[in-house]
Amino acid sequence: MEKSEFDVVVIGGGAVAENVAERAVQGGLTAVLIEHELVGGECSFWACIPSKALLRPAQSVREARAVEGAAEAVSGELDVEAILRRRDRLVHDWSDQSQVDWVDSTGISLMRGHGRIAGERVVIVTASDGTETEVTARAAVVVSTGSDPVVPDVPGLVESEPWTSRDATSVKTVPKSLVILGGGVVGCEMATAYAGFGCAVTVISRGGLLTSMEPFAGEVVADSLQRMGVTLRLETGFARVSRSDDGVRVETDDGEPVVAEEILVATGRRPRTEAIGLETVGLTPGDWLPTDDTMRLPGHDWLYAVGDVTHRALLTHQGKYQARIAGDVIAARAAGDTVLDEPWGGHVATADHEAVPQVTFTEPEVASVGLTEAAARRAGYRVSVAAYDIGWVAGAVVRADDYAGRARMVVDDDRRVILGVTLVGPDVGDLLHAATTAIVGQVPIDRLWHAVPSYPTVSEIWLRLLETYRLEQRAASRRKAE
Repeated sequence: MEKSEFDVVVIGGGAVAENVAERAVQGGLTAVLIEHELVGGECSFWACIPSKALLRPAQSVREARAVEGAAEAVSGELDVEAILRRRDRLVHDWSDQSQVDWVDSTGISLMRGHGRIAGERVVIVTASDGTETEVTARAAVVVSTGSDPVVPDVPGLVESEPWTSRDATSVKTVPKSLVILGGGVVGCEMATAYAGFGCAVTVISRGGLLTSMEPFAGEVVADSLQRMGVTLRLETGFARVSRSDDGVRVETDDGEPVVAEEILVATGRRPRTEAIGLETVGLTPGDWLPTDDTMRLPGHDWLYAVGDVTHRALLTHQGKYQARIAGDVIAARAAGDTVLDEPWGGHVATADHEAVPQVTFTEPEVASVGLTEAAARRAGYRVSVAAYDIGWVAGAVVRADDYAGRARMVVDDDRRVILGVTLVGPDVGDLLHAATTAIVGQVPIDRLWHAVPSYPTVSEIWLRLLETYRLEQRAASRRKAE
């Protein structure tokens, strides 16, 4: 068996893993990525990039049709084959050569194969031809293997060969009809995309839509999907699935079956940790890997985890944030430098707890960061809420006819800082970073009054939310005085 040694050994080669290795190398360490699929991983080839490529064309047409004068210039139907060609181009036809070139340019090493922990600081890499290499980490091993879709234990579902998110984003031919199990982000985004293609879509969800967000977000998206022709079967369970020459048949709890050409399962994720040797270091294969805020596993001073496997925030950008933290802290510890491990310090992933931003690319978009009102109250905060219709600000009126959108701001009344913001409307994702900055910076409401939004832009929503909050506080003070 061949042997090699690096300061940092990263199991996984996706976008998050790349960030760990890059920061470690920038800190003066050597690093190797171990990847058995495509370098660049899920986000680059099967999730973020291809899904947004599928969503954008129909969204562009709908935006043009929402403005008188532009609407008259829009004619014809979407060219679905052209959309798929553009998707293929953006994912480089599932070739990772450009990613490999980037890895080479940074000084990071790459090993193709399956990585498996074989003891403290030791990883065995098995190549596609069966040859094995023992790799030793002088400083740290980092697990960045991501997650896989969960296929629920429903009779007949596995046998019916359902799509997962990978199939939905890499499809070569759009089916005439599609049933989606699940009402979360993946389910809602793919319902939006496939409805835009002219596919007959049915969404079956045991609950509502986007239930982890403020309730109005799911309600607005549900109304929009129905206007696109999507059939929603909410608060509905699925009891049995079967496939025949007529397609896939889903038996529901309410007795009304759904038949479609294809079925997509979008009911959650599970960690990709079953076959990476966790048992050799006292951990359980298939489990999530909870870490401390420096991304190190308690009880293992050499073992770190980043990204989905930690179950902290299953979002690519948050995984990259964790990766930057991990790479920097590994380099600091290896050099004997001071570790900045206080909250919001340079070696602590503090934002994972109460400042996670997320954009759901439905029509309209849902942009959220921080805590919902319910989550804030559960956490023990004394809060007030300000809500405003985005369509009432001048920038929205100029942007599109009949602009529809809503905004909600949750404020900690004791510290007078923002805890959470949810925005629903066209392109509201572009407004989110301002909210994220205010929350992370814990900028006092009184100081935010001096952040003047330009006119006429949709950013004026921040002024209106602050005004609404002030008015509600004055009204509350008067009621208390009475």
